[in-house]
Amino acid sequence: MSPLTLKAAAVQMAPLFLDTQGTLWKILQYIEEGAGQGLELLVFPETILPGYPYWSMTHDPMLNLGRFNQRLHAEAVVVPGFESKALCAAAKKHHCNLVVGINEKEGGTIYNSQLIISNDGELLGCRRKLVPTSQERMVWGRGDGSDLKVYQTSFGVLGALICYEHSNPLFRYSVQAQGEQVHAANWPGGMPFIDHIMDAAIRHYAFESGAFVISATSILTQEILDELAGGSATGVLQPGGGYSVIVGPDGKYLAGPETEREGIVSADLDFEKIVSAKIMVDGQGHYARPDVVQLRLNSSKQVPLVIEDGKKSLTPASG
Repeated sequence: MSPLTLKAAAVQMAPLFLDTQGTLWKILQYIEEGAGQGLELLVFPETILPGYPYWSMTHDPMLNLGRFNQRLHAEAVVVPGFESKALCAAAKKHHCNLVVGINEKEGGTIYNSQLIISNDGELLGCRRKLVPTSQERMVWGRGDGSDLKVYQTSFGVLGALICYEHSNPLFRYSVQAQGEQVHAANWPGGMPFIDHIMDAAIRHYAFESGAFVISATSILTQEILDELAGGSATGVLQPGGGYSVIVGPDGKYLAGPETEREGIVSADLDFEKIVSAKIMVDGQGHYARPDVVQLRLNSSKQVPLVIEDGKKSLTPASG
C-alpha cells in the first residue's frame, strides 16, 4: 500500500560540463544533502551526466563531430557500469529513490536516457527518449516502445518522460494508463524562451494524469557558455535559466518554479489528492471510453538484427 505522503524533490544543478566523474561527485553530494532533509525521491535534470549538448543549437553541424560529439561519446555512460553502480549504492545507503538524466552510450550511439533507481539500490530501468527534438537528432539515437513503462517503487507507481516527449499525447497516455501516481519530468536549463512551454506541459500533465509531477531542469553556467564560444547562435542561451517545479494533481504548484539558483526544490506529496482528482476525472478509468477510442502500445524492444535458427532439415529432399 502506498504511503499517505511522500517527501520528494527536483534537484536543480549545473553539471561539470562534459566531465562525468566531476558531475557524478556533485550528484552524490546532492543525494546526501537530500537524504539529510528526509527526502525519499530525488529527480535530477535531463542529461545532467555529463551535460546537455547545447552545441547542437549553436554550432555548424559539420563541426560537431570533431569538437563536441566525440567528447560527449567519451564521457557518456554505459549502463550498467561504474556510474550507475555508484548511484545505486548511494540510493541504498541513503534509502532514497532516484531519477537521473544521463547521456547513455551503446556502441557508437548516444541516447538521452533516464536512470530509475529504487531506495534499496536496484536499477529499475534505463529508459531512452523516443524522439530527439529538432537539432538533438544530430547527437542522440531513438528509444522504442519498451521505454514507455512505469516502475513499482516503495511509494507507489513512478513514470517518467523527457522534455518534449510531453508534447506527444500518445506517449503521455501510454505512461498514465499504467496507473502512474508520481511523474518525473526532465528538461535542460538555460532556455528561458521555453519556460512557458514547460509551465503548460507540466501543469497539464498533472491535471490530465491525476498524478504529481516533479520537473527538474539544469542550470546553464557562464563556464559552459565559454566552452561554446564561437557558435553563431550562442546568444540565444543565457546563464541561469532553470525552471524546476513540483505540481499537484490539480495542476497547482506545490514548489517552485525556481528560475535562478542551484539547489533542492521540495514538497510533501499527499496521495489523497490523487484520489480527489480522479473522483472528478479519471482519464484511465471512468473518464475513458475504450469502446470509442483505444491506444495500442508495442512495448517490445526493437533490434536491427534477428538471427533465425539455421538448422538443416534431416529429411532428404524429394524428387
